[in-house]
Amino acid sequence: MSKFPVSRDSRVYVAGHRGMVGSAIHRKLKEGGFSTILTRTSAELDLRNRKLVFEFFESEKPEIVFLAAARVGGILANDTYPADFLSDNLQIQVNVMDAANENDCDRLVFLGSSCIYPKFAPQPIPEEALMTGHLESTNDAYAIAKIAGIKQVQAIRRQYGRKWISVMPSNLYGPGDNYDAELSHVLPALIRRYEDAKISGSEQVTNWGSGEPRRELLYVDDLADASVFLLENFDSDQHINIGTGVDHTIREISEAVAKEVGFSGKTLWDTAKPDGTPQKLLDISKAKSLGWAPKTQLKKGIALAVEDYRKRIVAETKS
Repeated sequence: MSKFPVSRDSRVYVAGHRGMVGSAIHRKLKEGGFSTILTRTSAELDLRNRKLVFEFFESEKPEIVFLAAARVGGILANDTYPADFLSDNLQIQVNVMDAANENDCDRLVFLGSSCIYPKFAPQPIPEEALMTGHLESTNDAYAIAKIAGIKQVQAIRRQYGRKWISVMPSNLYGPGDNYDAELSHVLPALIRRYEDAKISGSEQVTNWGSGEPRRELLYVDDLADASVFLLENFDSDQHINIGTGVDHTIREISEAVAKEVGFSGKTLWDTAKPDGTPQKLLDISKAKSLGWAPKTQLKKGIALAVEDYRKRIVAETKS
């Protein structure tokens, strides 16, 4: 029995419904019987445009918001475009939250990232580790934007008493991911690298860094499941971690990807490239205590992600 149930007839706005996270939440809501799901593409509604955002909320009056819209990317993208990551994400968050509050939207789920935590946070990382140390320099601009989002949720809760919550997932992957060679996160980057090498007949693949950093990978549909679950079962001023509770070295992950795509060549490691944060394993004990747990094992998730890459990217390249 849900602690804070919401009507399946509620008007639900999924900000960023075409992105990996937003599309997974959209799928979960449809599966859960929500009948009125509001969406707008970035071309239809630029969330950085405050006037347009307020007009949308005034006309559509969403009762529940999942704020999954964001500018996202891997180490290279974050390190190359820090001003864009900071500015775009701050504008999106402030505009959506201000408009939602102005139009009496009492339920909002803000989606953040595990990069909010200090570079050398205790492992596994508890929610209380926030702002207890220096951030990883390659993505500190994005992290600061997400921390600001958490603080805005807390401020609106305190001032207006709304049941808004913040959810912090570990590294995500799955259907709808960005497989760009330079802008993607670790797993989609590995999938593209190994699949392309297999197709081209290359005998070797070169990955960034030493391969020793550890990463916790969460299948995006598990995050969507958690987000809807927490909407109805969690109400706290503090953000909450969502992950698997298990991590692997990037070297181990790359071996799993190579095996899945059928690449039998050699893997080299470019140690001149940055490793990023040495480990990011989230403490998910609070989510588990509420009754939530991830469902997708890494091996199965990688297989599904490879299938997604082949359907969307490889097929498009051939056509």
